[in-house]
Amino acid sequence: MDYSAHLDQAIARLHEEGRYRTFIDIVRKQGRFPHATWSHPDGSERPVTVWCGNDYLGMGQHPKVLAAMHEAVDATGAGSGGTRNISGTTLYHKALEAELADLHGKDAALLFTSAYIANDATLSTLPKLFPGLIIYSDELNHASMIEGIRRNGGAKRIFRHNDVAHLRALIAADDPAAPKLIAFESIYSMDGDFGPMKEICDLADEFGALTYLDEVHAVGMYGPRGGGVSERDRLAHRIDIINGTLAKAFGVMGGYIAATEKMCDAIRSYAPGFIFTTSLPPAVAAGAVTSVKVLKTDQARREQHQTAARILKTRFKALGLPLIDHGSHIVPVIVGDPKHTKLLSDMLLEDNGIYVQPINYPTVPRGTERLRFTPSPLHGPKEMDALVRAMDALWSHCALNRADLSA
Repeated sequence: MDYSAHLDQAIARLHEEGRYRTFIDIVRKQGRFPHATWSHPDGSERPVTVWCGNDYLGMGQHPKVLAAMHEAVDATGAGSGGTRNISGTTLYHKALEAELADLHGKDAALLFTSAYIANDATLSTLPKLFPGLIIYSDELNHASMIEGIRRNGGAKRIFRHNDVAHLRALIAADDPAAPKLIAFESIYSMDGDFGPMKEICDLADEFGALTYLDEVHAVGMYGPRGGGVSERDRLAHRIDIINGTLAKAFGVMGGYIAATEKMCDAIRSYAPGFIFTTSLPPAVAAGAVTSVKVLKTDQARREQHQTAARILKTRFKALGLPLIDHGSHIVPVIVGDPKHTKLLSDMLLEDNGIYVQPINYPTVPRGTERLRFTPSPLHGPKEMDALVRAMDALWSHCALNRADLSA
């Protein structure tokens, strides 16, 4: 076999479809978020404003977070030195797990290197703990949830997105005695819509099912202490396992689950994705602890974040842009073609110093390609004015709303 030729063909297909992913090399500027420097292909360094980052609240630049990380590096060094089971558990990791358990009102939390790994490891391990487990998964769940469910060897049912009636029909058709788990998200990151949490919890109670909630795009940003939509809606006590991230609103890195002490202990003991992975560096854990603590009392930052999102959506709507608005902080503008989306992204970057990455298949369905904007409390009037002017000019110039950009 000509292996090189097969690789060429695979990459060529992506180029032909217009969804080959190009990495933009940027350098974040400490204390100047959302501003950064772009390493232009011509060798120059150009200023850019980042409009697509997941550091939703700018906590990756917060002075207290940085100070905690510096202090931990000076005290412990760079890495953790091993897996959690073999020399990689420190006081920083234990403190972070305690802080996260408290955030969600749970007995315990279990720390992973990312929320992807937390989802994958947990969902692939649960059938080992509950033989015969049937997992009911929303069709738009994150790839990490899909992967964990796909390879766990157990039974699965896929229900239509946010369709509780369909979910009910699927559960009702299965053996009443079989163990069951419903996996869903609080906020779906590409459209920004909310999962029907209360209705799903009611259904879980009725049929004796466990609930598994991905709060990745909500922790830190919703609820009086940043516990997510489940805290905001006073439903956290009805969720058996909550998955969250430290890499978005908390501005650092890592993922976790929060649940009962017994559940976390079982996952810790059986999940290969936890057992065989080097733990997070102590400095990262220290920064995350500080970020969680700060956001538990910083409601003003959450309110500023929501205000920025509302303002941007209002201004985009005034331009007539095809915007999806479900009331969350996610601001997706639908372009509908991968090549058009990439070209618009390139023009925003090259001509306006605005960085927003194109979102294509398989992240979103074909025909719904988009630019996904993530305003933060630190995107001020100057940054927003520049973005709105650029989008207005480019959209009108390219006639994207008439799908004739290629002309």
